[in-house]
Amino acid sequence: MAQQASPRGTFQKIADAVKAQIESDPKMVELPSAADLVRDHGVSRGVALRAFGVLEKEGVAEQVPGGRWRVVRAGQRIDRRPLADRIADVIADDGLEVGAAFPSASTLCKRFSASRPTVTKALEKLEAAGWLSEGGQGKVRTVRALPNREGRS
Repeated sequence: MAQQASPRGTFQKIADAVKAQIESDPKMVELPSAADLVRDHGVSRGVALRAFGVLEKEGVAEQVPGGRWRVVRAGQRIDRRPLADRIADVIADDGLEVGAAFPSASTLCKRFSASRPTVTKALEKLEAAGWLSEGGQGKVRTVRALPNREGRS
């Protein structure tokens, strides 16, 4: 019976390898998937997930919806507020006044790197709050009111 290497510490070695990859590639924003780590290192999914846990604990990575992991770089500021709040800031950031045309959902998808359904839900929240007029196919959404800036960061 052949003796197998102990998995103890393997997840740490994988985490170290991923950290080295992050340091060597300053443009890297997303970590390899768990499936990639399983394939590349010949380990179980559980070991790959433990490696992600080490990276998260060290502040090098964070999990994002969908089971993916994002690189966190020192000094990097990420706005974690809900998308509706960040989209509401467009009114002030772009100097929009009441009655002004609001950017399209397609434009907002690109600006916030978000999917169309996510942007649509955020816009519906702003419409329900009375800040934007209802949009629709071929209908330009306009600013109805200026959001209260107090309490926003």
